Formats: sequence, C-alpha cells, structure tokens
Amino acid sequence: MKTIKTILSAAAVLLALPLLTFAKNKGIYGEDNRLDYYAAPREMQTLADSVVSLWKGRHIKSLASGKVQLKTAELGRVANFCADTRFKEQPIGANCSGSLVGPDLVLTAAHCAETEADCRDMKIAFGYAVKRAGGKAETILPAGEVYGCARIVKRLFEPEGADYALLQLDRKVTGHKPLRVSRGADLKKGDGVFVIGHPLGLPLKVAGGATVRDYSKPAFFKADLDTFAGNSGSPVFNAGTGKIEGILVRGDADLDERDFPAASAKPKRMTDEEFFASLDGSINCVTMAAYSQTGGDGESVTKVSLVAADIPLLPGEEAGAGAAKGKPVDVDPGRIRDWADSMLRKIRFDR
Repeated sequence: MKTIKTILSAAAVLLALPLLTFAKNKGIYGEDNRLDYYAAPREMQTLADSVVSLWKGRHIKSLASGKVQLKTAELGRVANFCADTRFKEQPIGANCSGSLVGPDLVLTAAHCAETEADCRDMKIAFGYAVKRAGGKAETILPAGEVYGCARIVKRLFEPEGADYALLQLDRKVTGHKPLRVSRGADLKKGDGVFVIGHPLGLPLKVAGGATVRDYSKPAFFKADLDTFAGNSGSPVFNAGTGKIEGILVRGDADLDERDFPAASAKPKRMTDEEFFASLDGSINCVTMAAYSQTGGDGESVTKVSLVAADIPLLPGEEAGAGAAKGKPVDVDPGRIRDWADSMLRKIRFDR
C-alpha cells in the first residue's frame, strides 16, 4: 500500500506563514520578474536603499555587539513548497513593506498598522536583502538600521478602496534618503510600473515588467505586478519618472497547489515508488499562483495622491512652508525607463 504525504491547502499555508499581514493576496503575472537586490540595476538599488521591512517588535533581538538579529524561518521549511519554488532557501520574517518619504516618515498600507498599539509594537528595518551573488540575506543588522514607530500621522482603510498609513519614526533616519512621491497626474493606463518590497516576508525584491491595467478608480489603480502577502505597503514606482505612484495593498491569490498526475503518466516499467520518487517534490506541493500577463484580476495599488499633501516637500520640489530638510533620492529617469522597457520586452503575452 502506498503512503502519500498530505499537505496543507494553499489557503492554510498562507495562514501558516509566520508574521505576514495582508488584506487580500497577490501573485505572479507572466514571467516571474522578481530580482534580489544584488541582481537589480544600480538605479533600482538606489531606490531600494530607502525601502523598509516592517517587523513585530518581539521578532527583533538586540545583540551585545551593537547589532540586532531578525527572527526568520526558511521559506522551504515553513510548508511543502514545490522543489522549483524560487527563493525557497531564503528566510522569511517581515510582515509588511514600506518606504521612507520624509526625514522620519514611512509610507505603508493601513492594514499593516491598524492601531497606535500596532505602531508601538512595530520595528522598521533597512537593509534586509541579499546584497551579493551567492550570498545570504542580511539578518544581523546594525542597531542603527532599525527604528521604532512613534505614531500614526495619518491612516485610511477601506476594504475595497484606499489603504494607506503614514508613520512617524522614533528618530530621524540617517544613511538613507527620502524617496520622491508623485504630486501630479503622471500615470495612466498602459504606463510601466515596478515595485520594491518583501514578498512573503522574503529579503527585498525588485519586480518590473508590469503595466497599469486600469487607472479609472478614484482611490486605487490596477497593475500586473508580481507581488505577494508581505508586499503590502510596498512602494509602486512610475517607470518613467522613478517616483512613487502608489502603495501595494491587495490582489489575486498568492499560492496554488500542484496536484498528482494521472496514473497514465507513469511509465509501464516503473514501480509506483520509483515514479513518485522521480517527481522529487514537484507534485502535491504548494507553488506560487501564476496568471497570464493579461490574466487574473491584477494587483490593487492605493494612489499616493491621496496622502501626498501630508508628505513634506523635498528639496527640488516646489518651495514652501512644508518643505522638509535633507536631500531626497536622486536617480536617472532615463536609465529607469531603459530598464523598465527591457523588462517589458521580455513579456510573453498569452492571448
């Protein structure tokens, strides 16, 4: 008699993943365009240096050396992920993502910080990433790279609408520059966008090759971004300007289950045991949900215009009483456009 190891349903696996905070889920559209920090172009790395991971306070441990340790678990050990799952050997732990938009301001999703108590229990970390080829994720960080949340400056949550929170940190950030947000009508249907954040709580990923599907809603737009739970709060950038256009908040299902093949797929000369051994974890396992580039419902991105008035102007923007001190991140929009265009050219559309 055969013994077949059963697994959690894809929905149950999502709940089993530690620490993740999500409204609705996300997924992969067309090719999986996620890149580790080290594999991203320099312009993307410059932007990524100002993207943060959000953690529960109890999951960051202070060390005697003036450093802190992030509490993580290996993705492939959390559930029965398929053998070909990308990044399964990497750690997970962050529950949301965010972006530095002022000297001491972080923009994220409202469902990542529901109450002031959530804010007080939150830690915000820079530098959780794989920074060199063949290297491991940085899970021991200088204590100065981790900040507390002092208060929620502004927050709005609508289950099928706006979803954003602006957080004030416990001190001004050093070593990282604020990102520029869009303050005009710079985006429309068909425009290229990309996202930087922490899918499934993994080390930072950059994902391009996406376009705006629908910009008609007043509070959010839809795009075919490769994102997951853990990406909630991630900044979504305009590929033409390098400015933040929105906050990733919800989308299609994250995970799927790969079923057993039909009995007819087994070669006649192979025993059942040999057949199942040959599959090597490629069936009856959890995999990333995948859609055609134009399939699925798309990912919802809260428009940054809803909160832009509460984000101080940065040097180089229109001067005024609300201008913030400190230099913002400056990147070459031309190089960003070139990278985004190259990613879009790789897309294989399913018609």
